[in-house]
Amino acid sequence: MIEVIALAIALSMDAFAVSIGLGSKRTQSITALALISALYFGFFQAVMPLIGYAGGIGILGLLNDYLSWVSFLLLLIIGGKMIYESSKSNGQDEIVNITHKIMLLLAVATSIDAMAAGVTLTILEVNPFVACLIIGITTFAFSWVGVFVGAKSGTWLENKAEFFGGIVLIAIGIKILLPL
Repeated sequence: MIEVIALAIALSMDAFAVSIGLGSKRTQSITALALISALYFGFFQAVMPLIGYAGGIGILGLLNDYLSWVSFLLLLIIGGKMIYESSKSNGQDEIVNITHKIMLLLAVATSIDAMAAGVTLTILEVNPFVACLIIGITTFAFSWVGVFVGAKSGTWLENKAEFFGGIVLIAIGIKILLPL
């Protein structure tokens, strides 16, 4: 279960970083923006790993002997991508008006990694629905808080959150590959 909580925190860092950016550029009520951000990001971060899990079950028979390596490589790639992206601008500066269409696009974009990470749920001994619920609730909370952090402090924490999430994903991958 500790792996699921760590995975939930790591996966929520993308949404947290985007929420900080949204909060710093808010054009509407901070509470409404926090709720919208938390709902969109929480929902998609909960559903996408379930899709990844279903895909992982489909390939489980084909790659059963290599599933630990596949999970490790996926988490390494996702974590590396998050670390790399933490060193550059997120491109949110051009977002002027935060609409539902923008939120939908941001939610899908930040949850693609969660779908790939969902494959790793096939080798963790945990109920996938409970794991996805934990991921969704964690992302909801981080997104909610992220908007308020962004409104108060600007974007200085944005890249640090993404970097931290990448490190945690790589650590989970290593733990899957080399169980202690």
